[in-house]
Amino acid sequence: MAAPVDMGPCNCDRMKPATHIIQRSTGITDDAHPLTTPIFETTTFVFDSADQVKEHAEGRSHKYLYSRYANPTVAAVEQKIAALEKAESALVLSSGQGATATALLALTQSGDEIVCSAAIYGGTLHLLSDLLPRFGLSARFVSLAELARPESIIGERTKLVWFESPINPTLRCVDVAAVAAACRARGVISVIDNTFASPINQQPIELGVDLVMHSATKYLNGHSDVTAGVLAGPARLLDPILKARKLLGTVLDPYAAYALGRGLKTLAVRMDRHNTNAAAVARWLAADPRVKTVYYPGLETHPDHAIARKQMRGFGGMICVDVGGGYAGAARFFDRLTVFNRAASLGGVESLCSLPVLTSQWGHSDAELAAAGVTQSMARLSVGLEDADDLIADLDQALGS
Repeated sequence: MAAPVDMGPCNCDRMKPATHIIQRSTGITDDAHPLTTPIFETTTFVFDSADQVKEHAEGRSHKYLYSRYANPTVAAVEQKIAALEKAESALVLSSGQGATATALLALTQSGDEIVCSAAIYGGTLHLLSDLLPRFGLSARFVSLAELARPESIIGERTKLVWFESPINPTLRCVDVAAVAAACRARGVISVIDNTFASPINQQPIELGVDLVMHSATKYLNGHSDVTAGVLAGPARLLDPILKARKLLGTVLDPYAAYALGRGLKTLAVRMDRHNTNAAAVARWLAADPRVKTVYYPGLETHPDHAIARKQMRGFGGMICVDVGGGYAGAARFFDRLTVFNRAASLGGVESLCSLPVLTSQWGHSDAELAAAGVTQSMARLSVGLEDADDLIADLDQALGS
């Protein structure tokens, strides 16, 4: 990986995350310490001699060669994210799905088995079940009950265990430390998709997980204008992923990396508002008799509330609500919303609503939906930063009489 870029005079390593991600920046020279990270929007970098190029090729130089390999703007954002996740290193990639695919291709080989939670983001499920088997990789999907006994899910050919917590879209939670410990005992790589939690609410590295993935499109950027992915963990795992990123071309563009870094500066304050707003909305929904079921880890009625309290600092901005009445009931609720935007994705400042059977779980069979705990009458709410009273009023009128 490229050498660390100059971070200026602050003692950032002793700062808390909210301060750290605002203060760290990168300069062009030792004499330039800009307040914000410059955009190195260049495809290639200039050398002074053949000897300099040779030193780089032999790994004896920290100079930059080509932005598909490494770029100072990208590297600066990677350092911020590594600090947030308390990881040795981090990589940013072109999307969350790009991060997932690059990691799996880099860390496994033909004949290996990947164990994955059956309750998982639909894109991950289809990648594992439809594409990767063409290259000799097999996937075995396990239930939440099996994940609760993680030592039982690891087989002789298992190379890697992939899971989420909280899970998309049902917000079910997995005992992260228990899965990580079971994997470590058997020499298996553990990877968690930490997108729904964010590093502010949950830090899986401290719980023993090997590798953390984020769709940085969501909370990390926070403004619905960047598509990006993140992997954080030890260099021994990220080095082969870096090589795969170069070959696959899944690196993030410098301008998008700059926008991601700018979004990170407000992550802590945004997550505080997401947590507060979602808790208020979830409590209101849970008390409304028109609602069949509310899934939010912060509610005492949530089946995994005790697990969430143990491993999360806050419960995030995502709520899943089952309004009953099958698909027709969900569609009627969806179509009546006026403040919640009818859109896929999540984690931006704007509140969004999507129907899992039309988006994240589109194309799932009835059996796959059942394994994921998803019903036709579910709606997924990404609670944004608007006034909670306005959001509740919108849900009230959408539910109807």
